[in-house]
Order: sequence, then structure tokens, then C-alpha cells
Amino acid sequence: MPPRRRTDPTAGLSAVREVTDVLDEGGKPARPALATAVRYCLEELAARYPGGSVEVRVPPFAAVQVIAGPRHTRGTPPAVVEMDGPTWVALATGRLTFEDARAGGRVQASGQRTDLGELLPLVPPDPG
Repeated sequence: MPPRRRTDPTAGLSAVREVTDVLDEGGKPARPALATAVRYCLEELAARYPGGSVEVRVPPFAAVQVIAGPRHTRGTPPAVVEMDGPTWVALATGRLTFEDARAGGRVQASGQRTDLGELLPLVPPDPG
């Protein structure tokens, strides 16, 4: 069963739109909006790809375990993907590809099944 959502979907999507607008203009998003956007997108990833074989970390905001396979419970997981908040939001919205983020050093990934490229984007483009 996927984890229970903690972020209201309407608030989460609104935060994603706010953050992407700021990032598209080359600015730095407000921390509360970025935190909400990151958590919403991570929750969406966990809802779509439940499991425990890969941990996706976006410090300091949140981390989720995803993708079916052996569940990890203690210590450092064998498969970890980590990045900053703006990178995660860009990936989740399709503004950045996983391959480009890795090549540019914006994503650190180790272990099996850590290529999230085929799972992204998660949030549809702004209809605006």
C-alpha cells in the first residue's frame, strides 16, 4: 500500500507551480513553497511507484522509499538517489531530464535501479 499523503494535493500543486515560475525566471524560490513542492512531488513518486528498494532523498525536506523489490529497513540503503530541492522539482515537472541532471552533477545515485528517468516527469505541465 502506498504511503498516506501528508501534503494536500491542491496546496502541493500550487507550490509546484509557484516554484517552477520562480525557477523559470532564474530566481530562488521561497523555502516554504520549495518544501511543499518537494514533498508533494516525492509523495507522488511514492504513490505511483510504491516499494522499498530505492530511497530518494531531497535534503533537508524529505525522503521516500520507492520501486518494488527488497525493502530496506535499517542503515544506509543499498540504492540511493539524492539531489537538492530545485533539481527535484525540475525533474518532477519535466524541465530537466534525469540523464542531464546526473551528467551535470546535480544528482548523486548509487546502487541498482537508481535511474529514475523512465519514471519522470510526475507533474503535468502547467495548463496556463
